[in-house]
Amino acid sequence: MHVVIAPDSFKGSLSAAAVCAAIEKGVRRAFPDAQIVRVPMADGGEGTLDCVLDATGGQEVSLEVMGPLRRTVPARYVLSADGRSAVVELAAASGLPLVEPDAPAPLRAHTRGTGELIADAIDRGARHVLVCVGGSASTDGGAGLLRALGFRFHAQDGSELAEGGAALAGLARIDTSAVPAAVLATRFRIACDVTNPLLGEDGAAAVFGPQKGASPIQVRQLDAALRRYADVLADRFGVRVHDLPGAGAAGGTCGGLVAALGAEPVRGCDLVAETVGLAEELKGADLVITGEGRLDRQSASGKVLSVVARLAGREGAAVVALAGQVELPVEELHRAGLTAAFSIADGPRTLTEITGAVEPLLSDAAEQAVRLRFG
Repeated sequence: MHVVIAPDSFKGSLSAAAVCAAIEKGVRRAFPDAQIVRVPMADGGEGTLDCVLDATGGQEVSLEVMGPLRRTVPARYVLSADGRSAVVELAAASGLPLVEPDAPAPLRAHTRGTGELIADAIDRGARHVLVCVGGSASTDGGAGLLRALGFRFHAQDGSELAEGGAALAGLARIDTSAVPAAVLATRFRIACDVTNPLLGEDGAAAVFGPQKGASPIQVRQLDAALRRYADVLADRFGVRVHDLPGAGAAGGTCGGLVAALGAEPVRGCDLVAETVGLAEELKGADLVITGEGRLDRQSASGKVLSVVARLAGREGAAVVALAGQVELPVEELHRAGLTAAFSIADGPRTLTEITGAVEPLLSDAAEQAVRLRFG
């Protein structure tokens, strides 16, 4: 029996690698001699660096960079074994957890630290950079990131703008004369799993600003600043990102990178699947076990589970999903390519109780799933 285990992490409980280990333990209790392949997965957000490290054997690079509110923070990225590619998680340097919960600064927070990670990777020779967006503390359209790469943002009087999204309301000109040739020669891709535009009621400020502590007045202020930013980007680079699907990701960082760097937004889980060689690992599988903390409509339309089910379906393998909570109706589960889906809860439990017992619950559910399939 050939089993491939390819889950996402269970956020707040277990990493994807730990989920793989727990599932394998249950499978081996039922079938000790099974051929098992572990492929920890991620959707381009939290956990992506570890997935890439596990799959490619690259180098983890750690350094101190500027956090979203100026104080330095420790952060890391992954450099490929040949040094030509790098994977950077925006949340590592510019994430919301790096801001004190009782002292949010949605108007001033920025993404410069993420740009410092990218600049370091380019200095080391990387010419293909994957930026995993999500979990941003700022709504600065990626301007801070671009500053770290040599871009300069000037007001009408020639002065340089302050950091943060609100300052973009005064943007008059973008200067690229100090951008190194190596940056311009680098291919950028963005792992993005949202379709929000940059502006408007579904845009970066309106949808994600409140999560970062923005009041209704500040949301309107940030949206207006991003509109000015988008107008100047369009004038300077000839790329209009105002209504571009996904441009609002990570406080508009996706839009800024598309316009200024020609970055290509790609669905995060597809990029991770490509990087870890998921399609190749699925060849010859009899059973594929995937999973995540909560299985809902979002899972079936762009998350790890959907790409695993799609690729496994090409191999004719059965696909079972394990989750803390299964919300999708049966017909939608099957439409998503799943053979079956099971909650790991073994009876009435609080969320806290389930979260504290995910490992043994996963093992038990995996054992039951393979016994049902092969027993």
